Formats: sequence, C-alpha cells, structure tokens
Amino acid sequence: MKVFSYLILSTLISWVTALNLDVLAKANPDPICIRDFAHEDQLVVINIKTDGRIGDGQQLNVIVVDSLGNELRKKNDIGKDTRITFNSFHNAAFDVCFSNYLQNQGRYSQVSRQIELDIESGAAARDWNAIQAAEKLKPNEVELRRIEEMTAEIVSELQYLKRREERMRDTNESTNSRVKYFSTIVIISLIGLGAWQIQYLRHYFKVKHII
Repeated sequence: MKVFSYLILSTLISWVTALNLDVLAKANPDPICIRDFAHEDQLVVINIKTDGRIGDGQQLNVIVVDSLGNELRKKNDIGKDTRITFNSFHNAAFDVCFSNYLQNQGRYSQVSRQIELDIESGAAARDWNAIQAAEKLKPNEVELRRIEEMTAEIVSELQYLKRREERMRDTNESTNSRVKYFSTIVIISLIGLGAWQIQYLRHYFKVKHII
C-alpha cells in the first residue's frame, strides 16, 4: 500500500511541477539534457517557455532523443513559447537537450536564456477541454475520466515494474547457474592439473634415479 501511495504521489508531482533552467550561450555549447521516461505508444507533451526571442543574438535549439538512439523531435532557433508533442515508440527513457549558440560574438558576452520546462505524459498530456467539448461531458464526468486514465496508467506502471523485476530475477538466477558451473569446471581442471603434475614429477624423478 505504501508503494502504491508513493507511486501516486510521485506521478502527481511530476505532472504539476516544472523545471527552470539557465542555458548559457556559447559559440560551441555543450548540450544540457533533462531525462524522463515514457511507456510504449504514450503521448508526451513538452512545453518550453523562454525569456528570449528569435534574433536576440542567441539561437536556442532543442532535440529529443530516446535512450535507443531514435531522434523523436528537433526544433532550431526557438523563442517564447514552444510546444513539442510525440508518441513514444518503446518503453524507454528520453532526453530533452538544449543547445544555446552565441551569434555575433563581438556584440554579446555572458548572455543566456531562462527556460521553464514542463513535461507531461499520458493522461496529463491530453487536452481535456477539447475532449469535454467534443463529447459534451459534464465537468465531473471529465474529472472521472481523467482519474480513470491516471489509475490505469499507475496499474500499467506497476505491471511494468513487476515484469522488469521478473526479468532481473531470471537474469540473476541464470548468472548464478553459470558461475556455479564455471566454478565446478575450474575446480575439476585444477584437480586434474595437480594430478598430472604429480605423475610428471614422479616419472621425472624415476628417470633421474632420484627415487
């Protein structure tokens, strides 16, 4: 029950909080990345707010890449409010990476972009106002639908964690079996090598008439 409550709390926190970044502009900037996780075929919405504008001497680029190396989205020279949406292909983590390029280096120095990043996935990413208008639902019906989908996602997350635990347990058991067989083979090999060395030394001493 505690684990279930913790998952609900962590999910709700991730849905309502936003991350603030300060990305310094450089001629050859290193990307600053934020990692999140999405399930297979899950809707992900990334909302980006920045205090800069296009043509202010900085070029802010964003790219979204999953942990399998797939490029999900890419936008160059973003300013003000930017919205990125995609559906994940796999159960995998994804990185949202920002690179802020400094233009006209002679005119600017030590400039940066303030970024507010908000990542929503699953039920939290859906446009519930549009669903309410399209299906003509009452506010309480929309809220019930939203809670139902959130609950289904939590159950799916628990099932995914259970499958991962089972795979890890199977891997550990397989590794332990291999280590046991390898240790047995090593011991047998050492015993055989020791017996061969004893026989060889006895034969050597007999040939030399030492024994």
